[in-house]
Amino acid sequence: MTGTVILDPLVPVWLIATLTAMAVAGVVFAARRGLAGWALRGLGALVLLAALSGPSYRQEERAPLSDIVLLVEDRSASQRLADRSAATDRAAEALAARIEARDNTELRRVTVADGADNRGSLVMGALAEALAELPRGRIAGAILLSDGQVHDIEAAPDLPAPLHLLHTGRAGDWDRRLRIDNAPAFAILGEEVTLRLTIADEGAAPEGVTTVPVDIAVDGAPPQRFDVPLGRAVTLPLTLPRGGRNVLQFSTPVAEGELTDRNNTALVQINGVRDRLRVLLVSGQPHAGTRTWRNLLKSDSSVDLVHFTILRPPEKQDGVPVRELSLIAFPTRELFLDKVDEFDLIIFDRYRRRGILPSVYLENVRQYVERGGAVLLAAGPDFAGAESIYRGPFEQMVPARPTARVVEQGFRPEISDLGQRHPVTAGLGEGWDGDWGRWLRQIEVEPDASGEVVMTGADGRPLLILDRVGEGRVALLASDQAWLWGRGFEGGGPQLDLLRRLAHWMMKEPELEEEALRAEATGQTMRITRRTLSETVPDVTITTPSGDTVVMPLEQVAPGRFEAVYEGAEIGLYRLENGDETAVIGLGPAAPVEFERTLATGAVLEPVIDATGGGVRALEDGLPAIREVRAGRPAAGRGWIGITPRGAYETLSVRQMEILPPWLVLLLVAGFLTAGWLREGRR
Repeated sequence: MTGTVILDPLVPVWLIATLTAMAVAGVVFAARRGLAGWALRGLGALVLLAALSGPSYRQEERAPLSDIVLLVEDRSASQRLADRSAATDRAAEALAARIEARDNTELRRVTVADGADNRGSLVMGALAEALAELPRGRIAGAILLSDGQVHDIEAAPDLPAPLHLLHTGRAGDWDRRLRIDNAPAFAILGEEVTLRLTIADEGAAPEGVTTVPVDIAVDGAPPQRFDVPLGRAVTLPLTLPRGGRNVLQFSTPVAEGELTDRNNTALVQINGVRDRLRVLLVSGQPHAGTRTWRNLLKSDSSVDLVHFTILRPPEKQDGVPVRELSLIAFPTRELFLDKVDEFDLIIFDRYRRRGILPSVYLENVRQYVERGGAVLLAAGPDFAGAESIYRGPFEQMVPARPTARVVEQGFRPEISDLGQRHPVTAGLGEGWDGDWGRWLRQIEVEPDASGEVVMTGADGRPLLILDRVGEGRVALLASDQAWLWGRGFEGGGPQLDLLRRLAHWMMKEPELEEEALRAEATGQTMRITRRTLSETVPDVTITTPSGDTVVMPLEQVAPGRFEAVYEGAEIGLYRLENGDETAVIGLGPAAPVEFERTLATGAVLEPVIDATGGGVRALEDGLPAIREVRAGRPAAGRGWIGITPRGAYETLSVRQMEILPPWLVLLLVAGFLTAGWLREGRR
């Protein structure tokens, strides 16, 4: 039970102050004039002023509240190195027993795991959340069991009591870390890019080591080993082997005694892109489809187009001098013999053999395909005639033989069953409103056994045939009417998508491979995609970074497209196998923030701890004693840490009574004034 006097003024304070000043002035004046009753009148004024102040006596019945001590346990990945986890367990149980054994003291334990999205140890955020749920007036202190490597120091709360760090590090700890200082997200194929790599030792590392080995592997291939200087940045020149995603793994062997090998490996994923695509377009004669091809290729800023058009065939004899036929001589020999390998794609649009390009040139083009080039034939009536480009060197690589028949009738192109699964034509009609417009002419051809018919035309005849020849690719479009779609004839059709996909498939874009195994990562989740021309695929085998294997079935989500979703528990390089197809993918960050710094330290938290008067101690030196210290005093010393008793309480009941009730005020004021008047009258 406690009692206090409280004031509840009946009038504004400024009025009470004014009346007080007037009363004091009157009493002083009376005293100086020698009036005998000045003291009694002053007492009457004092009682009146006290009554205006509204004094009352309050009695409270209070129940003391316990002090709260927060024990924050860091259970992030870096706290699982060496024996840190076990040391944290032992220290947490011992501290809990000591704190709970204290009178009027309550313990609240907070556990902090790894932050999502590679944000590291969010210890300060967890402490701030715990404080927000508790009354600040009861917080007597906070103790952190951690390695001190927190990653949200900016979220440190304003603590009303001492904060202490008991770190789990040891004096002999050391670690070796591999770091990629710069890694581009994209790189141009054929051009050299540079990566900067640094390997450094931290802590009590062995002396005398000047170089360390580094293994470099690309897309899961056997690694190559190099020796690099320790503690110094090394620049590595690199040329990507293929387009699309390239996964590079850099690792250094674990050294005896280091804390962990989790930061001895770094994954870098770089997308290989083409700088410029060089395309040679050979038009046998001007026609409406020529502009279609030209507009398609010129609309892509990454395409360098060389267009060779035969405007005047040799058989045309009109007496025009040869020197007046063109401004410059077209370098046919240079293009078709010397520099043919510099092109990514060659398109023959309604070309027929009329002696302009000798057979040796065409033979060189055929060899160019076998070496990895690409040729697209857009056939017109010329393809069915005696001067067809098919007759000659191209016969060995074109995937269909002309029958010499030209079908002159309207038809709507359709995607074949195989084409529903081929990436060039799969889903081609999605998003197109209405039926496709008709084409009006088709060249009848008989496809070879190796050719893949992905589109059909009049009466189911092959319209678009794709094939692989040696290392290269060949496509035959058995019609010269694709331009009708571009002109919107009878509603048009997906001409631009078809021709663009076709051109990019021939230039071996990874996204358009018909037999491919790919994976896309989102955090620790990968979506596995298998593209195939087959109707079924086997299960996919996943090899984790630790060497374990997981077999998962693939579910068909679209014709020729199978998918599965896998949650990877480990950070690192995963290998995928499905039939003859393989792929690699890295899950998680290239360099997990939890392992960027692994040595225990108090430097990160020192500014926050110093502001509260707390201290930093190593568990290796033993568990410190816990003492009580007054607020504002240093709360840490040799072998001990302090908490501040808060003296918080809960008010159970309140009783309040007036000290000067109105009747008593009237009685006293009247009494003092009467006594003063009588005293002055007797004088």
